[in-house]
Amino acid sequence: MHLLPTDALLIIDMQNDFLPGGSLAVANSDQIIPDLNALADRFEHVIVTQDWHPTHHISFASTHHKQPFTDTIEAPYGTQHLWPDHCIQGTHGAELHPDLDLPHVELILRKGFRKQIDSYSAFLENDRTTPTGLAGYLRERKLNRLFFTGVAYDFCVGFSALAAAQLGFEAIVLEDLTRPVDLPGSVESTNHAFAEAGIQRFSSAVVSQ
Repeated sequence: MHLLPTDALLIIDMQNDFLPGGSLAVANSDQIIPDLNALADRFEHVIVTQDWHPTHHISFASTHHKQPFTDTIEAPYGTQHLWPDHCIQGTHGAELHPDLDLPHVELILRKGFRKQIDSYSAFLENDRTTPTGLAGYLRERKLNRLFFTGVAYDFCVGFSALAAAQLGFEAIVLEDLTRPVDLPGSVESTNHAFAEAGIQRFSSAVVSQ
């Protein structure tokens, strides 16, 4: 698969709190960093996202005195999974992992900064209507084929790719450069949603300049 000037690589939420040792660590997520760095070198356009939560965010189990991972709440926009406190604005956990070597990143998009709504997707908050502005940025730059990597496959990567497809972009997920949280049924439901949306899943080995 040859890269085009209208392609962009999206690296989702490769932050300290989502990597081993972090408060919401995704297993083996650090293993993909060297290949992410190498892949990014092949892309002219690279975009990175960061979860950027205030304290007492709606997605934090501690905000509701509940248990992370297993408990949920009903938010105005639907069921909200509850997580450990993570990626709090200005903290070490919210920083991009120091082993990322991405000097030519064109945009770092922060999401999830509104206290009363979570934002898995890089395009839309969890009400599925409030935009982050990324779609407009990509359209103005005429970037229309998007390759998704990072964490987590079954949440922020998955929601971002699905939103991209719904907004008219071509979305491709590079499976070997993602890792899942893997809650019960979450990977299977993500795979099913990708199939229904026509989102292609490839290994990064297919990408060439």
